[in-house]
Amino acid sequence: MLCLSENLLVVTVATKETDGFRRFLRSAKHFNYSVKVLGQGLKWEGGDYMSAPGGGQKVRLLKAALDQMKDEDQIILFIDSYDVIFASDPRELLKKFKQAKHKVVFSSESLIWPDRHLEDKHPHVREGNRFLGSGGFMGFLPNIKEMISNWTGADSDSDQLFFTRIYTDPAKRKSINITLDSKCRLFQNLHGALDEVVLKFEDGRVRARNVLYDTLPVIVHGNGPTKLQINYLGNYIPNIWTFEGGCSVCDENLRPLEALQSEHPLVMVGVFIQQPTPFVTVFFERLLQLQYPKNRLKLFIYNQVKPHHKHHVDAFLRDHGNLYENIKNIEPEEEMDAPSARNLLFELCRRDEGCDYVFSLDVEVVLKNDKTLKILIEQNLPMIAPMITRSGRLWSNFWGALSADGYYARSEDYVDIVQERRVGVWNVPYVSSVFLVGGSLLRSDLSDPELFSSDVLDPDMAFCHHVRRKGVFMFVTNMHTFGRILSTENYQTTRLHNDLWQIFENPVDWQERYIHQNYTLIMKDKLIEMPCPDVYWFPLFTNVACDHLVEEMEHHGKWSGGGNVDKRIQGGYENVPTIDIHMNQISFDKEWRKLLMEYVAPITEKMYPGYYTQCSSPLNFVVRYKPDEQPLLVPHHDASTFTINIALNSKDVDYQGGGCRFLRYNCSVTAPRKGWALMHPGRLTHYHEGLPTTAGVRYIAVSFVDP
Repeated sequence: MLCLSENLLVVTVATKETDGFRRFLRSAKHFNYSVKVLGQGLKWEGGDYMSAPGGGQKVRLLKAALDQMKDEDQIILFIDSYDVIFASDPRELLKKFKQAKHKVVFSSESLIWPDRHLEDKHPHVREGNRFLGSGGFMGFLPNIKEMISNWTGADSDSDQLFFTRIYTDPAKRKSINITLDSKCRLFQNLHGALDEVVLKFEDGRVRARNVLYDTLPVIVHGNGPTKLQINYLGNYIPNIWTFEGGCSVCDENLRPLEALQSEHPLVMVGVFIQQPTPFVTVFFERLLQLQYPKNRLKLFIYNQVKPHHKHHVDAFLRDHGNLYENIKNIEPEEEMDAPSARNLLFELCRRDEGCDYVFSLDVEVVLKNDKTLKILIEQNLPMIAPMITRSGRLWSNFWGALSADGYYARSEDYVDIVQERRVGVWNVPYVSSVFLVGGSLLRSDLSDPELFSSDVLDPDMAFCHHVRRKGVFMFVTNMHTFGRILSTENYQTTRLHNDLWQIFENPVDWQERYIHQNYTLIMKDKLIEMPCPDVYWFPLFTNVACDHLVEEMEHHGKWSGGGNVDKRIQGGYENVPTIDIHMNQISFDKEWRKLLMEYVAPITEKMYPGYYTQCSSPLNFVVRYKPDEQPLLVPHHDASTFTINIALNSKDVDYQGGGCRFLRYNCSVTAPRKGWALMHPGRLTHYHEGLPTTAGVRYIAVSFVDP
């Protein structure tokens, strides 16, 4: 008989609409399968067959449904749904079913379960898997009716054991005409076969390929403990993501906020400060810049770091707290641990029926995209994280896979996702640091009040473990560039402005905070000026950098006396002394040399062609000029090949007078710009003097490079 696709009916049991069930239906719709769902809205009584035998409820529901069907030409495909995806169309499935030359075909497995005593009763096969898998079978209606006609078991009894006993009974096997899909041409069960299954990309299509038998199964089933693997495959199959077309479903079911007739969803934003972290002031600036109505945001701030970050939090709340709908601030004095704080955030949302989402945000997250919250909400998924990475490394806030003991493992596509060679929305087993969770999800599947609590796991791992156990999908999106995450491992809090020392650990953030916004335009837009012969003037520092450096020096307070005897320098004698503090006095010499190499040396090589510097053994210091202390500096040569002189404050604002005069050229720079650097030769040609400071206090940072 010719098997037409119109004769095929897919039957499945789903008492609850889970993320996995929605994925199953989407794959069925993609290939135009006709699906009948049994058990919707019923309580599941079939046991936890992830860990123990169960599933009898499925057989009972199937038997009742088939009793209503009369067409003897009807072909029934009975499969699980929460962990199943279709990889091809009904035509291919029916063709392979016909080629099996039996009335009922079961999926196969390499492992026997749940009764190993039945192993010897299984027929031997020439090639392929020997054991029956009950998660998928198909056959003609009369034969399947006959097969399940004697079912009288309880809902919690094992469907696997029931079908195995039928298959291992030679008479029943022959009467019903049952065989196994031993080489996985129709069905691929992943349990016991993970090393056999790979993705096959070809001609704009994605399939699962069994490399052991060189087959392309039509149905893929993440049975038993292989839920993460089916989630991984489900990121691609069926044609979810291809090399040719990218992500085909990422724009489905979007929820544009501009189209809302009502107010924006109410979001509870949780900020977590659990260890000393650089650039916290910048973090709060970016939080303030989030493009979302402040009156639809409730703030929850948890600060465990005393006293270093208390003033950051207090300043933000003092200046901007009135913009938000509501604020809860948990301070270090309350001695609440991190898991309890995170559990409390979720509980506050559960209790508030108006809470639509929780946006959890750790303070080490650098959220560069001010539309992040809007983008995540519009994605319309129960739980989603924006992908963030650590600059220059493959570290990110998600894991592509888990090891056998539940820790990090690298998935095959992890590097491509992190480096954005594959862009989409990805189902992953772990997210951290920043993510969005739906309030309705917290009031249903994730209603456990202790999601972050565990005696053995860190809070983030405990949370993701609970989420996975509930069958809730966690997604990460790299459809946009969102930001990065800071390194906090070596952050010290012993200084006034600790962020100044972050040029090695967090160079990108250091540059954004301390290097002038026009620095990168110097060459392109010709911003370098030459006020005097061979004297170059260019923007280098931000106002913040200048202020922090001055404040750090004044905080240190150990200014030199301005005498000729100076034990800080080689030889112990200074011909032209200044009132200064050397960078090495505040342990900033390595960082300053890094600054010179990264930001000054490239300009030196451009302006003085043929000269290449390694910025070796520079003498670096901050000078203070005051009318009643040291107002000027007499004419002199510098002990350098070239000198850098950076103005750290503003003329006519902080001081009067000042400047630098080059005597040979009778040329003066009398209005230094704050944050701008003067660069000039030190010896021989550029004999110069510091002009008198007549009022206020003037600060400059000086480097004698290549002495």
